[in-house]
Amino acid sequence: MLAAAATSIDPANPLAALTVGDFPAPVVEEGWVRVRMRAAGLNHHDLWSLRGVGLSADRLPMILGCDAAGVLDDGREVIVHGVVGDSAAGGGDETLDPRRSMLSEVFQGTLAEYITVPARNVIDKPPSLSFVDAACLPTAWLTAYRMLTTRAQVQPGQTVLVQGVGGGVSTAAIQLAHLLGARVWATSRDGAKRAAALELGAEAAFEPGARLPERVDAVMESVGEATWAHSLKSLKPGGRLVVCGATSGPNPPADLSRVFFLQLSILGSTMGTLDELIDLVSLVDRTGVRPTVSATYNLADARAGFEQLASGNLIGKIVLTSGN
Repeated sequence: MLAAAATSIDPANPLAALTVGDFPAPVVEEGWVRVRMRAAGLNHHDLWSLRGVGLSADRLPMILGCDAAGVLDDGREVIVHGVVGDSAAGGGDETLDPRRSMLSEVFQGTLAEYITVPARNVIDKPPSLSFVDAACLPTAWLTAYRMLTTRAQVQPGQTVLVQGVGGGVSTAAIQLAHLLGARVWATSRDGAKRAAALELGAEAAFEPGARLPERVDAVMESVGEATWAHSLKSLKPGGRLVVCGATSGPNPPADLSRVFFLQLSILGSTMGTLDELIDLVSLVDRTGVRPTVSATYNLADARAGFEQLASGNLIGKIVLTSGN
């Protein structure tokens, strides 16, 4: 079957580690189901995997991808939840299971014509959602949803700053925060991306590091070192900084004096639970809000999609489709 996989590890040139070609079809284990992929999103997680972050050479070749929408063998249209874990081991939250993993880390991922996942990892796709839109939800949109609701507990009327507009998580955070009744501000180095943030629901958009009109209740952070100091300085006393990634580097100055004196909360967040995905899909279905899709590519053209993702030239998600 056709798939996009990591066949080597290359920290300096991740695209050199990518192979798009023919791979063995998966075997359906007991308690698992087979999904015929119709659409699957690309994520920065895929680029990190090609660099060897979270993926060791002994697991290669590894089919990439951690979210998808497709059709089961019985014809049921489904959305794939990318977290493989035991909710009981995580105290009711599978993302806190010490042994949890995402698809494409231990188990083969979703950038393939056929996918196998535990039966509990699929939920019904609402008829109102296209496969492309549905494929955007289980990683980027679920990550943003958990950051805003479970972790930051954003309330209507509060102000949320989203750092580094462009990719799937940041655009989802703007759309969802606006939908949840928050006032949204955003940052980007790129004027076109700042303009896009306003169209997505942000009230204002700023250059990175700009002095804001006032301090905010919560910051959604995925950039890391480049924006961390600004994120901390932007929070009002008692504010919450939720971090889900560090694309510019993982080790910024902690600024602990500010953290304890202003009683700031720094909250890590990774993906989301199956129940949170169900809630998110229901919200999207009910309200009519839809993910921002920057581009779609056929699975056979996956390399072009990866090249666009690596360039940063996108606003929203890049989605691969398969017409098998």
